[in-house]
Amino acid sequence: MDLKLIAPNRDRFPDLPEERKKWWVKFPNFKKPVFPSYLGIELEELREDYARLKLGFREEWTQPAGVVHGGVIASLIDTVVVPAIGAGYEDRPDLLTINMQVQYMGAVVEKDLYAEGWVTKRGRTVVFAEAAVRGADGRIAATGTLAYAIRHRPKS
Repeated sequence: MDLKLIAPNRDRFPDLPEERKKWWVKFPNFKKPVFPSYLGIELEELREDYARLKLGFREEWTQPAGVVHGGVIASLIDTVVVPAIGAGYEDRPDLLTINMQVQYMGAVVEKDLYAEGWVTKRGRTVVFAEAAVRGADGRIAATGTLAYAIRHRPKS
């Protein structure tokens, strides 16, 4: 299945204002290491409500059948929507996964992974998003639907 049939056209998402882009282009390597930075995830593209990430293949991520473990793919789904959601705020709130559903659609064997994530609806305290992951060959590995709680930090 072609990713174009699942993910929206990236061109429909406008460019980010430069002041917000400056912070998020460092994702996931901020001031202190966080889980995605240990995986080696790279931000390839960021637009308003849209992000694309790359995760280079590692042998240790395979399961006994020789395919990439589903937990790695789920982690990528959970991670790709973070910059898509977070870049929509000037105050950089905490983003907390409150629901995630993953639909595995195909195996990835010894290939880099690419993920696209996009916001489908922004509420005051909850944001809904979707994601798609594919192998370097373009075949879909999984899709996901997510809900994130938005927790704005008190102004100091």
